Amino acid sequence: MATRMIHGAFATNSSSGFLQSQAEKLGSTAGFGSKLLFQSEKKSSRGVGHVSLPIIAMTSARVEPEVYSATPEDVPKVEEQYLQIIQERGNTSVGTWSKPTVRRKTKIVCTIGPSTNTRQMIWKLAEAGMNVARLNMSHGDHASHQKVIDLVKEYNAQVKDNVIAIMLDTKGPEVRSGDLPQPIMLTSGQEFTFTIQRVVGTADCVSVNYDDFVNDVEVGDMLLVDGGMMSLMVKSKTEDSVKCEVIDGGELKSRRHLNVRGKSATLASITEKDWDDIKFGVDNKVDFYAVSFVKDAAVVHELKDYLQSAGADIHVIVKIESADSIPNLHSIITASDGTMVARGDLGAELPIEEVPILQEEIIRLCRSMGKAVIVATNMLESMIVHPTPTRAEVSDIAIAVREGADAVMLSGETANGKYPLKAVKVMHTVSLRTEATMVGTQTLPNLGQAFKNHMSDMFAYHATMMSNTLGTSTVVFTRTGFMGILLSHYRPSGTIFAFTNEKRIQQRLALYQGVCPIYLELSDNAEETFSKALALLQKNGMVKEGEHVALVQSGRQPIWRSQSTHNIQVRKVCDK
Repeated sequence: MATRMIHGAFATNSSSGFLQSQAEKLGSTAGFGSKLLFQSEKKSSRGVGHVSLPIIAMTSARVEPEVYSATPEDVPKVEEQYLQIIQERGNTSVGTWSKPTVRRKTKIVCTIGPSTNTRQMIWKLAEAGMNVARLNMSHGDHASHQKVIDLVKEYNAQVKDNVIAIMLDTKGPEVRSGDLPQPIMLTSGQEFTFTIQRVVGTADCVSVNYDDFVNDVEVGDMLLVDGGMMSLMVKSKTEDSVKCEVIDGGELKSRRHLNVRGKSATLASITEKDWDDIKFGVDNKVDFYAVSFVKDAAVVHELKDYLQSAGADIHVIVKIESADSIPNLHSIITASDGTMVARGDLGAELPIEEVPILQEEIIRLCRSMGKAVIVATNMLESMIVHPTPTRAEVSDIAIAVREGADAVMLSGETANGKYPLKAVKVMHTVSLRTEATMVGTQTLPNLGQAFKNHMSDMFAYHATMMSNTLGTSTVVFTRTGFMGILLSHYRPSGTIFAFTNEKRIQQRLALYQGVCPIYLELSDNAEETFSKALALLQKNGMVKEGEHVALVQSGRQPIWRSQSTHNIQVRKVCDK
């Protein structure tokens, strides 16, 4: 494969402070969660300067959107139509630069459970669009999760043009009701008691698995069952019991999740069971931990210290799902490698009208700090039992994509739903169609500050400007994943093809927006490796003859260059 090269070198001194528009927006928002977040950010941003970096906006003739009606079975046909739209909008220099091959950028996390824990289903989920397999440690045992891990590793070993990351999601300090001989019906106005005594539940009393439950609640508190499916008002309490009045009734089953509106349990964020599960993850070399009910940065530091002592290279995703986490949001995200917006419990502990506001601000904050962000819970909840989604659920996915989430997540839809494959296909199609309308994604001005103004940050920024202006994809070679992740946060309009000779890094990069991770043995000869990479992309239909790609050489661990040498190249893909 012959190549034509255009070399470009960029050097810029930039220092940027915390995103001022973020604080201004939060300051003007009257919501409870946003006020807390604003107070936290205001404290953390003192003494930091602010410099706005220029933004290159893609210019193209306005294309009126075409509407295609589709069912999950129509996905292949619709994909082709949507890719055509994206390519037409992304081609900014018609006649000079060829149209790049475009892939879905927003990643899909699928929870594996009884509906999908077989070899056949995992393969089909991967083909349908799954990028990350999530293990929910609240359900199942180590043997069942071991089976899933082994199957995902088997898939990664056998399939050369795709890779699935593994995320272990800890149970956390959940407060749950006890066992009942059979479900009971609660009706509005009746009295019902929760007790910390270990008793068998009756029609008017059930136990709670948390000994400090009585101390944590006060008269007048609103107790929510299953995230608000039922609600009870605390009327009185004794040393071991809490008496309530049912406000919104329903069917109460065994082991239901309990929340108190506006409060979090005083349990430790990482329980003994969680530590056992974390050790299980270390032994199996999972890619990510999703840590439940994180309240402060100390929890993240404790886990990271343990992982370092165990020699485990596993990234930590914090789940924001408790009222206590909101004032500490900045420090929590800073300590982590990424965030999950766990909207179920978040909406139970905070007023539900705050959830969309917090979702948007958490995504914005994560992006400004160079952290991955996942939007989770209830995205296609109706597809647990129905073959098609509600229109509101489709809009929910589109909003998360537009706000800039790295990934969207399916829980019960794929774990125990009736239509797991259809749910993934719907999420894939909606994400792809939404991305087709997003031309010239805005880069956050202070992103460089998150990476301490390393030279690579400037090159990621300018490589993004170049690829957006020329309408090309980006090729990067990485041993640590750093440059691929950095480019992802700048959101170039084309695909980021990240080549690495480390299987663990390839799997980790599967989570990040716009990144297509590819395993490749890197030789000592740079030109030989470049040619091999471009040939591989062309062979697999990821690029085509005549197409240009932006090739970035930068990063914290130099490959084929000295510490002080960084460059961007534009190469044309040609046959010999």
